[in-house]
Amino acid sequence: MINVLVVAPNLPLRVGLRGLLSAVADISVTAEAASLAEAGQLSAAADVILLADPTVESMRGARDWPAAALLVLSDDAGVARALAGAGGVWGMLPISSNEEQLSAAIHALAEGLWVAPPALMRGLWRSPDYSAADDSGPVETLTGRELEVLQLMAGGLANKQIAARLGISEHTVKFHLSSIYAKLGAASRTEAVTIGTRRGLIVL
Repeated sequence: MINVLVVAPNLPLRVGLRGLLSAVADISVTAEAASLAEAGQLSAAADVILLADPTVESMRGARDWPAAALLVLSDDAGVARALAGAGGVWGMLPISSNEEQLSAAIHALAEGLWVAPPALMRGLWRSPDYSAADDSGPVETLTGRELEVLQLMAGGLANKQIAARLGISEHTVKFHLSSIYAKLGAASRTEAVTIGTRRGLIVL
């Protein structure tokens, strides 16, 4: 069962989202809140936080949120750019997404994958928000294994999935990720993928 915390600014929207998800057998809406700040300890029991119609300002506070995966429903490009800096697993869908789309996204996020329409991801990769890391200068060469890990990470695989694919332990995957971040001058998975894409290290 995937436990979902629904966060939306008004009651009708929360009720509507709960109604959509109630038809999905293996998804349970375990709690609701009007904002991330109000959610507080409720997030501890959630596998996925469904955040609907947030403001750009509220997203700035979510850059390092949460322990659970974060699925944002919004049509605001500013929210998308703010979300791109989030430290955890995240996804974004239009606010008009239907039950099937929500269900698919929640299941993907619960597996540790990123979720977003292709057009949005391409736009974020070109976003100047990713320019915080200086990727214009020379970079220390990645090993063959590090390149494999980076490629799989770019495909949206979580550490456990990368470990299974390469036949190594999750601890080893984390070691490779730390080395990749240091060599690329990246602070997050998203930033590492962005820099790797710009440098031609990732095959799209």
